[in-house]
Amino acid sequence: MTNYAFSADEHPTSAGTPYTPRLERTQRITYGAVGVLIGLLTTFPNALTNVNLGNISGSLGLYAAQASCLPALYFGMNASSNLALVKARTQFGIPLISQGLLALYALVAAAQLIWPGLPSAALARLANGLAAGALTSLCIFYLLVALPAKARPLALVVGISLTQFGTPLARLVPVELLGVDQWRGLHWLELAVPLVLLVATSLFPLPPSERLASFEGGDLLSIALLMPGIVLGCMALGMGKAYWWHDAPMVGALLMSCVLLIGLGVLNEANRPRPLLQLHWLSTLNIARFVGVALLMRLALAEQTFGSVGLLAAAGLDNDQMHALFLLVALSMLAGIVLTVLTLQERRLPLMTAVAATCIGIAAALDSQSNSLTRPHQLYLSQCLIGFGTTLFIGPVLLYGFIQMLRQGRENMISLVVIFSITQNVGALAGSALLGSYQLERLHLQSELLSSRLAIGDPDVSTRLSAGAMTLQPVVSDPLQGAAQSTALLARSLNGQASILAFNNAFQVLAALAGFVAVVVAVSVMMRRFFPPSAKTES
Repeated sequence: MTNYAFSADEHPTSAGTPYTPRLERTQRITYGAVGVLIGLLTTFPNALTNVNLGNISGSLGLYAAQASCLPALYFGMNASSNLALVKARTQFGIPLISQGLLALYALVAAAQLIWPGLPSAALARLANGLAAGALTSLCIFYLLVALPAKARPLALVVGISLTQFGTPLARLVPVELLGVDQWRGLHWLELAVPLVLLVATSLFPLPPSERLASFEGGDLLSIALLMPGIVLGCMALGMGKAYWWHDAPMVGALLMSCVLLIGLGVLNEANRPRPLLQLHWLSTLNIARFVGVALLMRLALAEQTFGSVGLLAAAGLDNDQMHALFLLVALSMLAGIVLTVLTLQERRLPLMTAVAATCIGIAAALDSQSNSLTRPHQLYLSQCLIGFGTTLFIGPVLLYGFIQMLRQGRENMISLVVIFSITQNVGALAGSALLGSYQLERLHLQSELLSSRLAIGDPDVSTRLSAGAMTLQPVVSDPLQGAAQSTALLARSLNGQASILAFNNAFQVLAALAGFVAVVVAVSVMMRRFFPPSAKTES
């Protein structure tokens, strides 16, 4: 489009976003297809690493606790990346930033193949998190160019929803493909993602964007303080459960460093005439409500990423036995996007959030009735409800925040993008960490309760031990050894039952949390309908 003369209505609404020329249908389809590809692959590499973390930790020479820092590094970098990326796109242009970060990610992913280990794996997750921050916006920009003017608000909703497909897609990849050559198959697939996106964005580049000098000296100091602070906080959340919160001084040191750096960063922002983060705007009632709902919903979504998968893993199932389940989850997420597109109106945004929270609450309540015989086909309904609720929630809640930002001024753009990214990334990490910790505590309690019911001399216990010893008799001839093995089998069975009960307890908590969000949003809608707030109250 070097010789194309842009008309006034095709100019971008703000610097750092692309021009929106009138395109032919085939061009729109092409841009739309590239945008969908970017959206689907944005979170796919990290999800691929997360769902196979237990397997690849051994191939990298890591203990499971050491490997727990890898997802945290990704989430921390992704949560904080927009502190720099929004102004970087404005100053240096979208192609340089997006393709530069993709090239960096590809180089680090290649280095991980050559020098496997914790340092290269950590760098890969950091590069992946930084690139994903740029790709989320890039997906939205491609869809923005592809859609006609009246439908452009849908680019924000559909674009952010597409990035939620990473986990179900990662669950669909066969283990045999990933496990090739000591799990190098996974790393080769991870390397392929930035290379494919580099080719796609080079062949079909976005229209140009306006570039303006944006960075100030104070920006660099805030970025240097806030980004490491957020990353360290995420590392504390990610590693807390693995090392246990009050047993590892390292977790406390990470939290203290996080608080210190973020505190200094906020202090620097509060004393600047043109700060990156509009702290006054972030403290308004509407934005506080937006942040609270977005964070609580992301915590509740841990029901799928940790809860149901952990339940099935406790029963001995692996990814290959969950393909049908996550294929249905992906289809239900697509259904959520379709319904959002068909019904999207500003006045319906809170209602969509309430419906999404209700779906998640019902799903968690259904899963809280699980037992040791629960298998993937029995979770189809609940997990499809969560997949549907995910995409019904994520787009409308971001659009709500975007509308609030437009009403107060575009100088709040960075604040909105950063705070939304933090709620989703930190919320996802905190959800898994807190839910996992609660489930582990309940596991110990349930084990004690079940053990207290197994009295020595109880006929049922004696019958179970005798049956176990008889089953082992063909392979264990020594009666004493057989009795010991039978006791161990009973203890293992007891621990399995306790684990299921603990997951049920965790699901009950998530059902209550999602129900609380649904009630709060519904009450808020009713209050605003019958008692409209004044402009002064809104601000």
